[in-house]
Amino acid sequence: MKKILVLFTLGLSFLPSITPGAQTAQGRFVCMSLRFHHSAANDTIGTRWTMDMTTLNAGINSEMAPEFFTGGYSNGAYVELYSELIDDTFTGGIVLDTPDFNDANDNGFADFFEVSQPVPPLTADGAYNIPSFGNGSFIATWSRDAGSAFGFCVYTIANPFGGNLMFIQQFELIEYVGPILYTPGSNTVPVTLSLTNTNTLVTLEGPAEFLKSSTNRFNQLTFRNAFLTNNSLQVLDLFSSTIFLRSTGHRTNYLGNVDFNDGDLNTFEEDYYTWMLSIDDLNDSDNDGIPDFSDDPQSATPPRRPQLSLARSPTNLLLSISGDVGRLHHILENSDLATGNWQTNLSLTLTNDPQVVALPLPPGGTRFWRALAQ
Repeated sequence: MKKILVLFTLGLSFLPSITPGAQTAQGRFVCMSLRFHHSAANDTIGTRWTMDMTTLNAGINSEMAPEFFTGGYSNGAYVELYSELIDDTFTGGIVLDTPDFNDANDNGFADFFEVSQPVPPLTADGAYNIPSFGNGSFIATWSRDAGSAFGFCVYTIANPFGGNLMFIQQFELIEYVGPILYTPGSNTVPVTLSLTNTNTLVTLEGPAEFLKSSTNRFNQLTFRNAFLTNNSLQVLDLFSSTIFLRSTGHRTNYLGNVDFNDGDLNTFEEDYYTWMLSIDDLNDSDNDGIPDFSDDPQSATPPRRPQLSLARSPTNLLLSISGDVGRLHHILENSDLATGNWQTNLSLTLTNDPQVVALPLPPGGTRFWRALAQ
């Protein structure tokens, strides 16, 4: 009978590409409150007016907070509007929408809240109600250069004493970026954040924990037990546990809000409560499409060396693979050992030991196979 093959079987074991222990993802921590700096405008007769924003009952903290007032606007604040001519301060409120969601770099995050991305001039609605001065609506124009935490919000309000007041008010994003170290776990994922403010270079560091959902552990986690410390060794207390979801469009990203009892410990009262934490994890030790951050942890035990045996049926070859059930095995094929040109024939996770797979009969000549276990 004509010889159609020579069998050469070799079993090899690969250690997992990342050994168990701490892994690193990239974090971005952004306050959903905007810091609006003191600004000034001149009316038609040259009188100077100044504008300050705050969310405090007394004092100025420059915060434009998310959902501060009801009415459907994204952000709001109390205002103090001062006229040098009459030496009087008018107090009231202002609301602003941030621009619509835009994601030019397609990473799943809003460019407006990402310092590295530019904000071209974009318009959004606003309104004000300042007793004894006036009320009305306006269109605000937002802009910010890429790489800068500072941008400008330009808006015009009617001046009951004559003409209009155009404020070119500088706003600031409060963004921290840096590595997040984590240890994969079956039920909980302990993390350590080491983040740096994009503008001031101050740090925010400390441990926290994510609890996996019992029904959706790969895609939903609860952020809890955070203990974050700033440069002044002040600790930011977590207000409550919050849900994080894995992005459906960007499968390496996890996103959720984090609420503190007080997000800025250097102001007079509690403020700057709400933040957004995004986690981008490119680690995928078992190549199953689930980042290690929420995947089941890989075993520290190296895989058993696989063994191959071969049988022939009338129509194909039957390759028997003996190895660890649940491990990924790659079957490689070569027609000439001198070349070292091994090509992956198939990859499978063993569900039985041994497991038999069918291979087509070679068209002729010599074939060699070997197995690699992960």
